[in-house]
Amino acid sequence: MTQHAKDARILMYSHDTFGLGHLQRCRTIAHSLVGDFRGLQVLIISGATIAGAFDYRARVDFVKIPSVIKLRNGEYTSLEKDIDLHETLRMRQSIIRHTAESFRPDIFIVDKEPLGLRGEIEDTLSYLKTRGTTLVLGLREVMDAPHLLEAEWARKDVMRKIGLFYDKVWVYGPPDFYDPLTGLDVPPAVRAKMKFVGFLQRSLQQNQLPGHRPEGDYILVTTGGGGDGADLIHNVIEAYQQDPRLQHRALIVLGPYMPARKRNKLVRKGAKIPYVKIIEFDNRMEELIAGAKAVVAMGGYNTYCEILSFDKPALIVPRITPREEQLIRARRAAELGLIDMLLPEEAEDSQRFADALQMLPNRPRPSQSNAHLTLEGLPHISEIVAELLDRRAGHYLSVIEGTN
Repeated sequence: MTQHAKDARILMYSHDTFGLGHLQRCRTIAHSLVGDFRGLQVLIISGATIAGAFDYRARVDFVKIPSVIKLRNGEYTSLEKDIDLHETLRMRQSIIRHTAESFRPDIFIVDKEPLGLRGEIEDTLSYLKTRGTTLVLGLREVMDAPHLLEAEWARKDVMRKIGLFYDKVWVYGPPDFYDPLTGLDVPPAVRAKMKFVGFLQRSLQQNQLPGHRPEGDYILVTTGGGGDGADLIHNVIEAYQQDPRLQHRALIVLGPYMPARKRNKLVRKGAKIPYVKIIEFDNRMEELIAGAKAVVAMGGYNTYCEILSFDKPALIVPRITPREEQLIRARRAAELGLIDMLLPEEAEDSQRFADALQMLPNRPRPSQSNAHLTLEGLPHISEIVAELLDRRAGHYLSVIEGTN
């Protein structure tokens, strides 16, 4: 489906404080949309420190806002130690507002945080609403445990403001997998705006193979951004040390946000095992997952979409604090037979982990366990965007005709 969308503009916002998930989701949607609509321009506002490390298709660009880091206790701090957090947030808010004013988007898509980090986009939402921009909130299929999400949103009056600002709420998953607002008191007006679009399929770019992709069979071990992934990598290496029967080659990707001290320690530890290769980061993880025999991961949204897209046997060891999102997703996916799961404390048992790794390449692929699961998010988003742009074009035409 290639349609013409001359001069149409979509602005996307990704707060990206910890990991790569939000930016990767925005980038995936942006690339799909410019492929489906000739003339469409997409601009992504991102706080990811490595936003510039990725390739972007023509007519997709990004604006980098100052980065903040989410600490393990859920609090935030400036990436630059010399800059006060409040000053960083003021700069971010100002750049977001000025970008919206100069870019003049037809559609504004906000990833996960309805009001932005610490409310930083509320001012921009108000402004864009007055100029008729269609405001879209995109939610992961799993946000967090209901009691945690409800408390967080109640504190910030989020549900009322979603009803006030947003025209559409997209859920990036199918309705029979999980409802991100389970257990919350959702007003009928907000529920009416919700559309479950489906998981976002990933695909390989033509003729691009990264130098990191090994020849032959390998298990890929990935923790996404890696900021909280050291324990999983440590446990994988311990399992290899524990059980000499474990001879599958493993390619371990640490992630760009893993602290240097932990990274160096793991590299030294892994160097002693002939079957293990460790790299820091690859900006084309799709190729590495596509080439893998199986995947070991923490199970963030993007890695999960990649596992399903390339139909790989997977073992998930989810993060369980400060958010329970990965745990909820892993439990539901295991229930459907899509993946195997170990809790973090189970993965600390080296022999148990080694046994699970030994069996992993021979477990059924997701499509064999659940043939009904399809990844339809991107085409569904394009259908909705086509309707929105057609409606805007019709509105502009009637305004022009009315003034003649």
